[in-house]
Amino acid sequence: MNDPLRPRDPVAPATPADPALDALARGLRALPPSVGPVRLVAVDGHAGSGKTTFSGRLAAALGGAPVLHLDDLATHEELFDWSDRLDEWILIPLSHGETARYRTYDWVARQFAGERELAAAPVVIVEGVGAGRRALRPYLACLMWMELTDVSSWERGQLRDGPGMSTFWDGWKRAEREHFAADPTRPYAELLVHQCQEGYEVLPGPHGSP
Repeated sequence: MNDPLRPRDPVAPATPADPALDALARGLRALPPSVGPVRLVAVDGHAGSGKTTFSGRLAAALGGAPVLHLDDLATHEELFDWSDRLDEWILIPLSHGETARYRTYDWVARQFAGERELAAAPVVIVEGVGAGRRALRPYLACLMWMELTDVSSWERGQLRDGPGMSTFWDGWKRAEREHFAADPTRPYAELLVHQCQEGYEVLPGPHGSP
């Protein structure tokens, strides 16, 4: 999960161009639409696994594909209980080929405050912990999993966020374990994404293997 108490860092496209992302982008464009005219692509993984950075670079490889960050739909009290909002605010408009307009949660003010738009583009990326959940999978053209263990991901996330977020992380880790125990994503991923020293390696996932 992104640090909810600070703005997301701007994500620069991979430089030089990452051949794996370029090939992935071509493959995603060739998939049949999954929600109205949209190919909805999910990027899931443990908090701190690099989903936001990868999604930003994939969006750039796709020519500026819209990205939905699930942190915008979650709340302090409902870390994973956002399916109804996703359905009403995002999936229904996209299924009609319409731009989705949704409220965004302010993690400092602890309330929904801002509003954003998500165009019904040929490819739309949804990223965040739980993006591959059972309720969303029927609407996905492709499900990707960031292949990094929970311990390594959480270490990265806590190092990024600093000691002031330790209490939040303690609660988050318990909630994430419970979520994936009840509704796992990795077994259903078509693709596994490995972050390399430079760029990414994209391999067939459990659901995409022969």
